[in-house]
Amino acid sequence: MNILMALSQLEVTGAEVYGTLLSDELIKKGNKVWIVSDTLTKKTEAKYIKLEFNKRSLFKRIGHIRKLLEIIRENDIHIVHAHSRASAWSCHVACKIAKIPMITTVHGRQPIHFSRRVFKNFGDRIICICENIKSHLEGELGIKSKYLTLIRNMVDEVVFRKRPVLRDILQRKTISLVGRLSGPKGEIACKVLEKLSLHEGYYIQVIGGEEIPEKLRKISDKIDFIGYTEDVSEYISESDLVIGAGRVAIESILSEIPTVAVGEVELIGAVSLENIDKALQSNFGDILKDDGASNFNWDSFETEIEKAMAMTSEELKGLREIVEEKFSLEKTINEIEKLYQQEIVKKRDREIPVLMYHRVINSNSDKGVNGTYITTKTFEKHLKYLKSKGYETVTFEDLKDNNYKKRFDKGKKWIIITFDDGYKDNYENAFPLLKKYGYKAVIYLVDGLTYNKWDTDNPNNPEKKFPLMSKNEILEMKSYGIDFGGHTVTHPHLTAIPFSSAKAEIENSKYNLEKMLGKELASFAYPYGELNEDIKEIVKNVGYQFGVATDSGTAVFSDDVYQIRRIAIFPTNTMFNFKRKVTGKYNFLKIKREKRRC
Repeated sequence: MNILMALSQLEVTGAEVYGTLLSDELIKKGNKVWIVSDTLTKKTEAKYIKLEFNKRSLFKRIGHIRKLLEIIRENDIHIVHAHSRASAWSCHVACKIAKIPMITTVHGRQPIHFSRRVFKNFGDRIICICENIKSHLEGELGIKSKYLTLIRNMVDEVVFRKRPVLRDILQRKTISLVGRLSGPKGEIACKVLEKLSLHEGYYIQVIGGEEIPEKLRKISDKIDFIGYTEDVSEYISESDLVIGAGRVAIESILSEIPTVAVGEVELIGAVSLENIDKALQSNFGDILKDDGASNFNWDSFETEIEKAMAMTSEELKGLREIVEEKFSLEKTINEIEKLYQQEIVKKRDREIPVLMYHRVINSNSDKGVNGTYITTKTFEKHLKYLKSKGYETVTFEDLKDNNYKKRFDKGKKWIIITFDDGYKDNYENAFPLLKKYGYKAVIYLVDGLTYNKWDTDNPNNPEKKFPLMSKNEILEMKSYGIDFGGHTVTHPHLTAIPFSSAKAEIENSKYNLEKMLGKELASFAYPYGELNEDIKEIVKNVGYQFGVATDSGTAVFSDDVYQIRRIAIFPTNTMFNFKRKVTGKYNFLKIKREKRRC
């Protein structure tokens, strides 16, 4: 995906740390990212383009919109992700004109006034970093919950970890305050530092803030002002206690350092296993859920320092485990990537169609009982239509290693053709037509049988006997470019047999097929479309990158790559039906119909 991050700042902020970390992780996963901002302090692999969002006159904002549209067009931007009010306003307008989606991460409370309620300018979806922001946006700005998603801040837990350190030679306790010394947070920081400076037993250092406020100059001899640094993790790990909110508190807890959460609106105090849930809701004291009074009980401040200092290593380890799970970098990146793809698909109103065929027959005498077939004449009509409309067939082998995200690239009109079971007529009838039109397909093989025994032995509706492909036929198709996937050894109802039997069916099939084909398989098809979370986990653990279902799963391909919904093609389908099924909109309509029936 091609992603544009939009920030507005004149000094380093938590939003910048969030935006640059997110950008670099997205780049590692094969995406391309550009950042637009007034300034950029943090190092990043993303391309930076200066855009002064903080100059907010109407003339300047029109200029911002023009520049954004230029960047969007030149770089084929698929989605814009804004991280501030100033950038969101211009991005919202630009995205409307460009007809691409926009997401905004809200890092703090929004101003409550008439124009903000009317012109929300958040784009298509809002990421809230804590519960209080979600409540605030829903309750005070009237934003519907369906547009709000709670995804917490992301932190690289590998960077912030417990380390052995050398303590101060005078045995003084090192207390680090991490944060800005300007704005509302600066006012709180000054109050904290004034209180700390009364204690001779502490070595106090401040990380962040370029200029020392006038009110702190009289105690500057008692405080070490480090200023801005890239080595925040080192300073945190060498502290006996850290004071801060938001990302600072998260990073400190991950380093297993006692933490006193003091934010912009609340003094949470010593973060413990008892109050961690409350601390998470306000992003460690930074955000109220409504326009209530700030909550600072400064009389308890010294007690909270002592409580934090007295915490045991077991308590600190327990806190780390909670924060590690809540703020997992990998989990957060995956959630945001899925969100991007959902919004791109929704805006385009189209998703890559995955078609499901079974047999391709020459005459009605071959059709059998179940109706899982089409004629060669019909199949050729399908391929001819797809060719005339510029569709390109891809296989799951092509989509491995996150390549499915390239489906949004300019000029891509992908479709996936799949066949279940591996019938001999796939080789005899479908294969020549696929070659004629230069198309590929994915065939899911039942590798332990030579014919459709699962159907012929069905006492309720026995099918005619139809042969499956031979090894030589499969290898010939493979050499052309046909992809193959697993479909178990004997085609059982996986959810109706013991877990161990289901596991053996999936594992043995994959082993046998890979040995025959001389390559790893990328995808698996669930027999009868039957699956549950345990079956999906087996498919994932044996090494498949995709699992395809039938009438289950969402309409968005990337929501769950182990439950990809397919579109069944039946002999009763007319060309009108087929054309409707391959538009990329069909599953959205089908799911709506299914919901209405419930």
